[in-house]
Amino acid sequence: MIASVSGEVLVRRPDHVVIDANGVGYRLAVSVETLKSVPARGKRATLHAHLVAREDALSLYGFASEEERDLFLNLISVGGVGPKVGIAALSGGPVRELLRAIAAGDAKRFQAVPGIGKRTSERIIMELREKVAGEIESDADGISPPGEEDPRSLAREGLLNLGYTPPEAERLLDGASGASAEELVQSALRSAAGAKAA
Repeated sequence: MIASVSGEVLVRRPDHVVIDANGVGYRLAVSVETLKSVPARGKRATLHAHLVAREDALSLYGFASEEERDLFLNLISVGGVGPKVGIAALSGGPVRELLRAIAAGDAKRFQAVPGIGKRTSERIIMELREKVAGEIESDADGISPPGEEDPRSLAREGLLNLGYTPPEAERLLDGASGASAEELVQSALRSAAGAKAA
C-alpha cells in the first residue's frame, strides 16, 4: 500500500498533480483544498496517499493531511459515494468545516457536490455523524470554545435532538427568526405547531 508520496512536483492541475519520486512520476487525484498546499512545479512536496485498486485501473489519491485522508476513507465507505465523488466532497471546504457539518447534521452542505443527491447526502450524515462527532470531541485543536458556535448550527442540533430529521430541521430554521439558538428553536417550534394546527 502506498501511504505517502514525496518528491518534485512535475505537474500541477486543478484535479491532479504528478510528483516525481526517485524517477517515478506518481499521478495523484487531489481535492481543491489539497491543491492549495501543493507548491509550484519544480518544488518538493509530500502528500499522504490512498490507492484504489479496480479491475481496470489503479487510481492514486493524494491528501495534504492524514485528517483529510481519514475523512475521504469515511466518505467512500458510504454507499453511493465513490472515490471521485469523495474527492469532490473534500473540495467543498476545509476538512474541519466538513467534519463540523457532518456532526451538525448539515446535509445541504453535501447536496451541492456533483454526484451527491439528497438521499446520498442524508446517508452521509446518518452513517458518519457519530463517528465524526467522536473524532471532533477527541481532538481539541481548532475547536471553537463554547459560545462561539453559530446560533443556527446550535439550533439545528437542538431540533435534531428533539427528533426532527436534518431536512425538517433545515426547513423549520429557514422560517425561524431570532438572534440566539434558543430564540431560533422557539420560533421554529412555534411554526411547526402552527403547521400542525393548520
